[in-house]
Amino acid sequence: MIGSIALDAIAAKREALKELELKIWNTPEIAYLEVEACKWTAEMLKNEGFDVEIGVGGVPTAIKATYGSGHPVIGLLGEYDALPGMSQKVQTEKEAVEAGCPGQGCGHNLLGVAHLGAVIGLKEEMIEKNLPGTIVYYGCPAEEQLTGKSFMARGGAFDCLDLAIHFHPGKTNTVSLGTSNALNSAKFHFKGRTAHAGGDPHNGRSALDAVELMNVGANYLREHVTSDVRIHYIITEGGTAPNIVPDKASNFYFIRAQSREVVEDTYERLCKIAQGAAMMTETELEIEYLGGCYNTLPNKVLGKVVYDCLKEVPVEPWTEEELKFADALNKTMPEVYAKNVAASGAPEGTILFEGVEEPKAVNSFGSTDVGDVQHICPAIMFNTATYNIGAPGHCWQITASAGSSIGIKGMLLASRVMALFGLKVLTDPKIYEKAKAEFDKAMAGKKYKCPITPELLVP
Repeated sequence: MIGSIALDAIAAKREALKELELKIWNTPEIAYLEVEACKWTAEMLKNEGFDVEIGVGGVPTAIKATYGSGHPVIGLLGEYDALPGMSQKVQTEKEAVEAGCPGQGCGHNLLGVAHLGAVIGLKEEMIEKNLPGTIVYYGCPAEEQLTGKSFMARGGAFDCLDLAIHFHPGKTNTVSLGTSNALNSAKFHFKGRTAHAGGDPHNGRSALDAVELMNVGANYLREHVTSDVRIHYIITEGGTAPNIVPDKASNFYFIRAQSREVVEDTYERLCKIAQGAAMMTETELEIEYLGGCYNTLPNKVLGKVVYDCLKEVPVEPWTEEELKFADALNKTMPEVYAKNVAASGAPEGTILFEGVEEPKAVNSFGSTDVGDVQHICPAIMFNTATYNIGAPGHCWQITASAGSSIGIKGMLLASRVMALFGLKVLTDPKIYEKAKAEFDKAMAGKKYKCPITPELLVP
């Protein structure tokens, strides 16, 4: 039976995969600083016989590990970066391992290792059955900054791919057919002139005034954009004392929309607002463009294959201990729990998700740099249940679950699904042909244009 060799290989590596994901969980590293996670992942790939390149696409902590030859070329998009301030012990009360430190509040310790398990399983069945084709594991840094894959794409890391698959930890087992937003990220730095705010205000030129005027303008802009547009900002610098006219002040903005074109248009209008604020206050403006990413572009053909795999692969049942742990986590946020159960279609009282959620196109107003890969080749995203159903995104409950047996079971399920997916693609050329036709239709002749400009350096 197709997949049996791959699934057995993943099962045989269970303890090694578990050890690796726990090492990454215990050593959380934020965007572009994933030195240990990159090293440990690369070492395991080398030991498994993959041709490993570190620093692919010019990103120091990025990995490209290849096995096989010929087409189709299938990419598996792993990640391993942590979130700032998300340190949390594996327990049901909020308590950091180390206060203020990073933690795996999005479960990327599971994400990277799940794809690793999948390629190990795929490789073994490819060898046993002498299957043609190429599999590529990508270790992608800095997804949380939404630019890691974009930098890699600028360096040509994904140009070899025919198609790709991406798993992300979740609260249900489901295929992602909705759209996540494209994004631009930028900082706006204003430079003015200090003066005594009480005795000499007329000689001052307030950079903080410029920041505030820009924010007012941005808020008026919200009325004149399409409903999918999201504009978020913080003030990162605003002066040193009330009695000193601030000569330096800065804003940090995210601009999101359902398409790259709308993001770019909104960003240009926001830059004009910033320029106007500088003119009004007689300050100087420096715009620091940090990068961006594309909206996701799901592929229904590949989604159907993943959905079938989710229904076919064996699922480990939850233990009483795991259900008790998750139930306690759900009770920390009862309103979110009730909402998530209803949205999932799961029976009332569900603690940890079981079964497979029917695919549905629910748009997300968040963002992911997976969208860049989905504009280069046909690609699909999916989730497995790795945390309690009542957890919101980017929270301490996810960190706790990601370090527990709940996370491990969801991770290994994802490995099995991706391995089976890869084997179906390798043994049935029609899957790629249909997926490519859908991709070409969706792109409508447009080509991927990387949002990372040539002059931008990797952070």
